[in-house]
Amino acid sequence: MKLIFLGPPGAGKGTQAAGVSAHLRVPHISTGDMFRSAIKNATPVGLEAKRYLDAGELVPDSVVIDMVRERLSMADCQNGYLLDGFPRTVEQAVALDDISVPEAVVDIQVPDERLMDRLTGRRICEKCSGTFHISKLSDPTICPVCGGRVYQRNDDQPETIMTRLHAYHAQTEPLIGYYSGQDKLSRPGENRLKVVDGDRRPEDVFRAILSALE
Repeated sequence: MKLIFLGPPGAGKGTQAAGVSAHLRVPHISTGDMFRSAIKNATPVGLEAKRYLDAGELVPDSVVIDMVRERLSMADCQNGYLLDGFPRTVEQAVALDDISVPEAVVDIQVPDERLMDRLTGRRICEKCSGTFHISKLSDPTICPVCGGRVYQRNDDQPETIMTRLHAYHAQTEPLIGYYSGQDKLSRPGENRLKVVDGDRRPEDVFRAILSALE
């Protein structure tokens, strides 16, 4: 199965994608992993991406699309894949349809106020890398698993989260219309979109995703 996961920051895409990809036995391909792999293996497109990153610039769409094309041509993607973090824009989605048409798109929806609570309350252990919500910690500075110090990531500050959510709504949310067949660039009569309520327990979201895909 060829899948895409959509959803705003904090919706749990990464967690759910890892579980679903293991269940379906297809590779989970995140944008970050794809970049790191291409750069590590010094592929031509990886070296080109590295040139932009080293200069502190955004990697152009054309390079990102070439990287996706390169990754999806690998042997482990012949029976399917799960893309997490790509496409981010309608233009990228149109390009992906020319490379490999995804069969289903899972949109994990969570209200902005819940996302703010999730992300601003998120804490990471610097020792074991465990992730916790501050409301579940008896001591907001100590990891309950290993006793290490927990901290808040810079990108989990309220101002940064608002910026990320605004970018998602402006750039990525239009993909919902594209994949539901309501966008002028979408394929006529085609609806690949599966909407899942992500504002519940992770195990319930997982079951809902599998049910939607069935």
